[in-house]
Amino acid sequence: MILHVEQRGNGPDLVLLHGWALHGGLWGSWLDALEDSYRLHLVDLPGHGHSAWSPGLRSLEQLAAAVRPTIPRGAVVLGWSLGGLLALEIAGRWPRAIRALVLVATTPRFVQAKDWEPAVPPEVLQDFARSLRVDHARTVQNFLALQTRGDEQAASTLRLMRRQLESHGPPDPRALATGLEILRSADLRSRIGTIAIPALVAAGENDRLTPPGAARALASALPQARLALMPRSAHAPFLSHPDAFLAELRPFLDRCTASAAPGRQGSAA
Repeated sequence: MILHVEQRGNGPDLVLLHGWALHGGLWGSWLDALEDSYRLHLVDLPGHGHSAWSPGLRSLEQLAAAVRPTIPRGAVVLGWSLGGLLALEIAGRWPRAIRALVLVATTPRFVQAKDWEPAVPPEVLQDFARSLRVDHARTVQNFLALQTRGDEQAASTLRLMRRQLESHGPPDPRALATGLEILRSADLRSRIGTIAIPALVAAGENDRLTPPGAARALASALPQARLALMPRSAHAPFLSHPDAFLAELRPFLDRCTASAAPGRQGSAA
């Protein structure tokens, strides 16, 4: 399948994978500061934004296979929430395809288990799945509100997310249902120790969906990771605190891409 990818800027490749129910146009104006130094690839995941849904997609593995062709060889991949889980899956399956990872408000397992406390209770995603079958538009709006809860900029961030969502049209309900099931069932904890590439793990200090404990555990398990906790922010720190987020992101990108040839293109191998 062919996914919609907006490309901006020049330089080493930076691929951005968005979270559940949103699209590649959500990231905000802080990206403007990167255009002179990086070639940005803003991907719309299947069934989101301008990308059509493929009914055959059922698992994280299949989603990773669908997204992989959008990633130029040697790119840095920035994934947020579900997009971060997807980035981990791609890096684990094709370790030579990616130069580095930026994992924002993500976790190797989204739901709690007896041996995994820093996550949401299973019934939270179960409730969203039931609600999705009744009114998917309202369910998405409720999920956006949950993402901003606890953020000092909650009201303005929620308005921005709602405005950005509307700019590309609603996601396909089938993509929403599959995405929730992936969030409910995926567990990459046993595999992330093999992802031996540089990684920046950025997390909101007040995130209710992917608590800071999950970010700490993720950063500890990845062999070359650094943790950046964003004070007074929740699940979307790049929107609520863009300057602080960029201050963490830019030095990491510059270090990781110092030897990359500007504007290099090509499919990941």
